[in-house]
Amino acid sequence: MKILMVCLGNICRSPLAEGIMQHLADKEGLDWEIDSAGTGDWHIGEGPDRRSVRTAREHGIDISKQVCRLFRRSDFDDFDQILVMDKSNLSNVLAMAPNAEAAKKVSLLLVDKIVPDPYHDDTQFEPVFKMIEEGCKAFIAKHK
Repeated sequence: MKILMVCLGNICRSPLAEGIMQHLADKEGLDWEIDSAGTGDWHIGEGPDRRSVRTAREHGIDISKQVCRLFRRSDFDDFDQILVMDKSNLSNVLAMAPNAEAAKKVSLLLVDKIVPDPYHDDTQFEPVFKMIEEGCKAFIAKHK
């Protein structure tokens, strides 16, 4: 399965989600490919936010080599599932869907809740990590 994680800038939440999902999928022996992207173009080509890198590292996950990129329409062809962090990301991605079949690939990672953006509050990176981890575990349990 190929899964794309999407947030706003692709520096905080979606890099964490990419790293966590890949880590958990590997532990389960799943041959899944995980990537991440952002709906905004401010950080294209940059690495993840240092606070996300540190938080992931504290949990034994290395996301330091990821490179931020912009979500693109071709992602609908390239991925089986597109998991977004909040309702703004959801509406931005759905607005780019070429058809109803592509739109069916898109959902919130936490199904009925959002993953808040920790960018402006250093204390939120650990709680966001835990939220994403639980969402990834639930997704794996449903799809493995």
